[in-house]
Amino acid sequence: MRLLTIVLLVVFIPYTGMSQLYAYISGKIVNENDMPITGVTVQMLNKQRQTISDSTGFFRIQFVPNRQPVALLYTFVGYSSVQKSYLIAAGKEERVVIRMKTSIEQLKDVVVKDDRFKRGNAGEVAIDASKALLNPSPISSIESLIKVFVGSNNELTSNYSVRGGSYDENLIYVNDFEVFRPYLVKSGQQEGLSFINPEMTGGVKFFNGGFQSKYGDKLSSVLDITYKKPRKAGGSAYVSLLEQGLHLEGVAAKDKVTYLIGARNRSNRNLLSSQETKGNYIPSSYDLQTLITWQAKEKWLLELLANVSATKFTLFPEESKLTSSVYTSLYAQNLGLDIYFSGQERDKYSTNFIGLSATNQPRKNLKLKWMLSSFTDKEQENLDITGAYLFGDRDFDKSQASYGLIVNPLGAGVYQNHSRNNLNIQVLNASHKGSLDKGKHFLQWGNSIDYQTINDKLSEWQYNDSAGYSLPHNTGSLTLFSATKGKAEFDATRFSGYFQDNFQIKDSNNFVLQMGVRYNYNTLNKEVLVSPRLGVSWKPRNWKRDVVIKNSLGIYQQPPFYRELRRNDGTINKSLLAQKSWQISSGLDINFKMFNRPARFTTEAYYKNMWDVVPYDIDNVRIRYFGENRAKAYAVGIENRLYGELVKDAESWISFSVMQTKEKIDNFYFQQYKNAAGEVITGSTRDQVVADSNRVDVGWMRRPTDRLFTFGMFFQDYMSNNKNLKFYMSAIYGSNLPYNIPNSVKYRNALTIQSYLRFDMGFSALLVDGEKKNLRSHSPFKAFQSIWASLEVFNIIDRANTISYMLIKDYSNNTYTIPNRLTPRLLNVKLVAKF
Repeated sequence: MRLLTIVLLVVFIPYTGMSQLYAYISGKIVNENDMPITGVTVQMLNKQRQTISDSTGFFRIQFVPNRQPVALLYTFVGYSSVQKSYLIAAGKEERVVIRMKTSIEQLKDVVVKDDRFKRGNAGEVAIDASKALLNPSPISSIESLIKVFVGSNNELTSNYSVRGGSYDENLIYVNDFEVFRPYLVKSGQQEGLSFINPEMTGGVKFFNGGFQSKYGDKLSSVLDITYKKPRKAGGSAYVSLLEQGLHLEGVAAKDKVTYLIGARNRSNRNLLSSQETKGNYIPSSYDLQTLITWQAKEKWLLELLANVSATKFTLFPEESKLTSSVYTSLYAQNLGLDIYFSGQERDKYSTNFIGLSATNQPRKNLKLKWMLSSFTDKEQENLDITGAYLFGDRDFDKSQASYGLIVNPLGAGVYQNHSRNNLNIQVLNASHKGSLDKGKHFLQWGNSIDYQTINDKLSEWQYNDSAGYSLPHNTGSLTLFSATKGKAEFDATRFSGYFQDNFQIKDSNNFVLQMGVRYNYNTLNKEVLVSPRLGVSWKPRNWKRDVVIKNSLGIYQQPPFYRELRRNDGTINKSLLAQKSWQISSGLDINFKMFNRPARFTTEAYYKNMWDVVPYDIDNVRIRYFGENRAKAYAVGIENRLYGELVKDAESWISFSVMQTKEKIDNFYFQQYKNAAGEVITGSTRDQVVADSNRVDVGWMRRPTDRLFTFGMFFQDYMSNNKNLKFYMSAIYGSNLPYNIPNSVKYRNALTIQSYLRFDMGFSALLVDGEKKNLRSHSPFKAFQSIWASLEVFNIIDRANTISYMLIKDYSNNTYTIPNRLTPRLLNVKLVAKF
């Protein structure tokens, strides 16, 4: 870390120099939403000189002036060309901001592709927000697109794991404000809507590693969302069996005010009613959010971002019939578990967010932004469910009257789950960030203060009774199988900031460095963190292929928050240190032709070395941390992605990755007992008398997110003679995951969750095309740009994917595992209108 810091400080010494024989034009090229455009060709007319804009939209071109104006032509696919004239004296430099507008062709459903490809940024993945509602998925969100690239093992959640990291290692920003998720959600069926409204989204930047210093202190990924900046009135509405939404946008006060308003409602009742646990599911989730901007003065822009979200989940379970089949060369067995429930579960999650920002641009090359925000989170979990179960062989012979019933009981019992959990979190933030464009150097900086308050009340227990005996069995006393109780009220203040410089080594855009450093300090554990980061991108001039080489190296550290602080027994570890890592990546980005159409291939290899790691277990989507810095870990892998058009104007992509991540927990061991014959005592050993024991230290183990292979695909097509009939398909495959038996050292990694495989398909038809002029003047559809109707088939192969296991003991005290399955095949219909 010291060596890396010294290297960065040395390279940070700015180099400036300008020949008096030349004049320069430099600046930034952005779109209508002020997002940088990469790859714009800047050509000097009547002269053999041109350049292209880099990943930040920056360009710089030099020429010999001759007292005559020079004209620059800015061109890019999907945008209207811009031509500007300049008169500059020798030794001078003109800095400009070029705003390009989308061309008419793009508005007719042609997607701008190269604008999304930030080719010089390590770890950045191209995400097209417009595909969120088109992608056939139970959750219509930006996250559903991300999961095609990084993999998934649960279609009911918007959480995702990146390069072996946990769900809590991912940063999410909306218009520079950091946003958060509820914390107590323990299963995907309880989740509500994602904060991000895809219909309000204008730009998406997703980094699955190697991200710059300007982004915060997490270990795995960054999702940076920019909402649209409307230029005229419009909106959209959609209705499906799972979710409904409406968004409105427009301008006012002579275009000085813009507004975005979005409302959504979601109910997973149709989705959840098809699960193995039958009962009365009453899930509901809604949100309302708005973005309002006001150009108060020529150089001042004010912005308000607000969100109100509430989720309720009520369940009255009735019964569950689970089955697991065992096949060996000696015998086959169909194990069944019938559970009959009584009781109920009632959960509530509500979040509120409001953010205010003021942006000042005193000069063309200087931008200053001040932000204030407040996030509040109130969560309640109330659970009282009793289950009486019968376990044994299930009869699958349809010719028998006992078909579907358990005919050979192996175990029976009762269990009761109880919880009363309450969590209140508030995060207040004040921050400043700025940027200065100095030609070759693009400087960025920022400082932030967070004040966090947490009020946590935890009370949950589980009682297990097997064959009339409570587990664990203690003669003369009633013992709970597990119990967790805790109460905590505390606050913390966190100070963080960054400084970074993106600059070119030469006048051309072929070699770009991104160098920066972050700092972080919080008053809870009083730990000071310094995180230097370096990124390098290079586009070789003399190569025949269009190739960009990109590399990154840096320190990434994650200070603890609520979930990491809580131990398994419910107590809070306020002295917990940040999890730390150094990460390195290297990759290629290649543009080429495939089927005479544009295509792109990216590959990136990475290695993460982590220490002060907080181990954890995952059960469905709930993460339970050890609450101690007890481990070291690593993750290594390679990611490959191919983008292309198998049919014209219909982009598809595939992603394939290989990864391994393991951890070694300090002082993690178990005692192994032997009898007089030297045999290790197990449940089947005849001689159960302990004569000797020895300590077995557990070494490197698979982390809960260790998945060797991941494959994702998004494919779209249309009828050759009718583009108004379209087909979409997404596919996700992930190899097996380890499943840890709770509170067990010896049987950690003992179970394996089978590979996850899922195909979702969608068929869409254009009902109303607003571009056509054949609509009558009095037609009620005259104001619509388009109306699409879709039929979606989720999990078309009807694969029973496993999310977790239930452990059951038989009469002989043997333990069996029964899988908890995810959703089967399901149909959904959707209607989407834009106006």
